[in-house]
Amino acid sequence: MAKEYDVIVIGAGPGGMTAALYASRANLKVLMLDRGIYGGQMNNTAEVENYPGYKSILGPDLAEKMYESTIQFGAEYAYGNVESVELVADNLKLVKTDSDEYQAPVVIIATGSQHRKLGVPGEEEYGGGGVSYCAVCDGAFFRDKKVAVVGGGDSAIEEGIYLTQLAQNVNVIHRRDQLRAQAIIQQRAFANDKMTFTWDTVVKEIKGDGQKVTGLLVHNKKTGEDSEIEASGVFIYVGIEPMTEAFQNLGITDEAGWIETNDRMETKIPGIYALGDVRKKNLRQITTAVGDGGIAGQEAFNYLQTIK
Repeated sequence: MAKEYDVIVIGAGPGGMTAALYASRANLKVLMLDRGIYGGQMNNTAEVENYPGYKSILGPDLAEKMYESTIQFGAEYAYGNVESVELVADNLKLVKTDSDEYQAPVVIIATGSQHRKLGVPGEEEYGGGGVSYCAVCDGAFFRDKKVAVVGGGDSAIEEGIYLTQLAQNVNVIHRRDQLRAQAIIQQRAFANDKMTFTWDTVVKEIKGDGQKVTGLLVHNKKTGEDSEIEASGVFIYVGIEPMTEAFQNLGITDEAGWIETNDRMETKIPGIYALGDVRKKNLRQITTAVGDGGIAGQEAFNYLQTIK
């Protein structure tokens, strides 16, 4: 028999935890499901400087504080890799994981997004051997070594700056001739004498010695020339993709997989909401996920009042 709840929140990042907080505070029986530790991408973030109330806080510390706040009104948390959500009778939704089944009238999807891969030779082969998508997780392995960061957005440059505390040199490889990161982050990067920049360039191959990364084969888009860059590690930040495979059967995503909602976090299916980085939206930040979560948690309560 499926375990019964009023609200099931799939994903325990900042948005999911906020939704669970609001729903449980309204005296609803709430379950948060996540295939990893609560906090989501905050656990891979070194310094958070743009969350109200803190001049600066470590991502994992903020995750812990949010979790403590979330469970104070009785919200439950469980590990589970959600495989599907099915619509059943009487407004119920059946959530199937790899080990259990749960059902509730309301499902809130907060599964977030994941790093896009380059899709070049060597990327898979050297995963764990120098290829990384998380400087905070793996930066310590490259102390006093040369590393490369691929990308030009906020994440790439922020993580590159973090790596300068450990690495000998951080070479930022970007396909354009200017960064996309916020101005203040760019200023910090350009002022850091341990950061160098390789412009108008894409990675063709990640090279190694069979066990670990030794460098990159790159292509300059303007000159048409190929060259090699020495690096013991490569950190890849070239975009994100929504984690929505389990919900494709519901017909609530666009062609790229992002879930479409209105400003009340409602999808086209009554009782199913989506929030945070999994939504089709312009800004994906901790603050925007938290805002979405508050709305979704309250709307869950409102929906349940209408079907009683």
